[in-house]
Amino acid sequence: MSLTELSNIDAQNQSKNLWQQGNLVEVVIDDLSDTGDGVGRFGDRVVFVPDTVPGDRALVRLTYTKPQFARAKLYQLLASSPHRIRPSCIVADKCGGCQWQHINYEYQLEAKRNLVIQALQRIGGFSNPLVNSVLAAPSALSYRNKATYPLGISATGQVQAGYYQKNTHQLINLNQCPVQDSRLNPLLREVKQDIQNQKWQIYDEKHHKGQIRHLALRIGRCTGEMLLTLVVKDWIPEITDQAQEWLKRYPRLVGVALNRNSDRTNAIFGQETRCIAGKAYLIEEFAGLQFQVRPETFFQVNTEVAEALLQEISQQLNLQGHEILLDAYCGIGTLTLPLAPQVRQAIGLELQPTSVQQAQHNANLNHIKNVSFQVGAVEKLLPQLEITPDIVFLDPPRKGCDRTVIETLLQVQPSQIVYVSCKVATLARDLKLLCQKGYDLVRVQPADFFPQTSHVECAAFLVSS
Repeated sequence: MSLTELSNIDAQNQSKNLWQQGNLVEVVIDDLSDTGDGVGRFGDRVVFVPDTVPGDRALVRLTYTKPQFARAKLYQLLASSPHRIRPSCIVADKCGGCQWQHINYEYQLEAKRNLVIQALQRIGGFSNPLVNSVLAAPSALSYRNKATYPLGISATGQVQAGYYQKNTHQLINLNQCPVQDSRLNPLLREVKQDIQNQKWQIYDEKHHKGQIRHLALRIGRCTGEMLLTLVVKDWIPEITDQAQEWLKRYPRLVGVALNRNSDRTNAIFGQETRCIAGKAYLIEEFAGLQFQVRPETFFQVNTEVAEALLQEISQQLNLQGHEILLDAYCGIGTLTLPLAPQVRQAIGLELQPTSVQQAQHNANLNHIKNVSFQVGAVEKLLPQLEITPDIVFLDPPRKGCDRTVIETLLQVQPSQIVYVSCKVATLARDLKLLCQKGYDLVRVQPADFFPQTSHVECAAFLVSS
């Protein structure tokens, strides 16, 4: 056996001995995963390391090992990537709200485009998909129009609000958050103190005792109107006076609400919301229209980028005024209503009755007459439609479309499909099914709704082949 072969065997044995939980190994990070972790290699094995950037050379401690991959924690940075920056938040290394504050924004956009391409290739089977550059956010900070904070009690008895530490259930207390609209920061800081002063009991999920579970804040980016909502286990009658005080203190605050969630669940909001001061909604301007947005309403958290993506959709469709448009997961009409005036007829389908009520109200608010909304599951309503749409919008939850929805679309064969998704893996899976039986993928337009995180929104444009 040659010296080279002996050296290789020795290296393999050394690598095998090091490949154990708790050991330190050196890796060079060369990619980012869809969960936001840096991806490096140790020999022929993959190592996932949070808080790293492609270009980093690092000493990492293995925390979980399998034969072909491991998870690790950054132990020492040996050489920094040119894409690494100082985070804007002092608790960015602890808080689980963001994954990428240590990565410069230009590289975040590049990384997100690569994540889309990789998913389309690996999961969708598309050999050379056309993926445009990511639509950038006007600001990579202070962009979120909504924030919902779990509440807790510190070891010294202080009310806390924040996000959970990465991979734990330990609350990281925040007095401000750099990614939420900065106009909400005073409410985050001061409402905690008010809760403390009122001696309201914070919910203890382990024992299912206490009252106040979450603090939810919302703002109209264009109008500046704000909502404050407390998610509670049971109604708190004595909160009304404090709610009136908040309305006086914050001129932009238009409503205070309680949402009741008495279940032992990870879900934030319960089924019932009561307005206890001011209005039950805020007004937001979006794409030239006015929308009523309630505390529990789904509305894209990045208003400006959502408008930019809507403009891309409108340009791609090149509507002529004779089309029938179906929005299969319409919510409160965020996509349906801006495009309705450009088509002959628009139809929205939505599972949540309250969202349909809001959608219809928003249509009336904007004097849009050629739109109708139906309540129910898309997989049940779609086969029952008596008309054939020319264009179908899909904007399903993260789990993607029910298989029945895909099969029905393949039978109905609209000439164009626009599939908007917040999870590229399920998007790629569903696109594969559609493109195997009757559709061609024209292009995919990613949009950065969530700067400082690994999440990316996409609009995929398909035409009937």
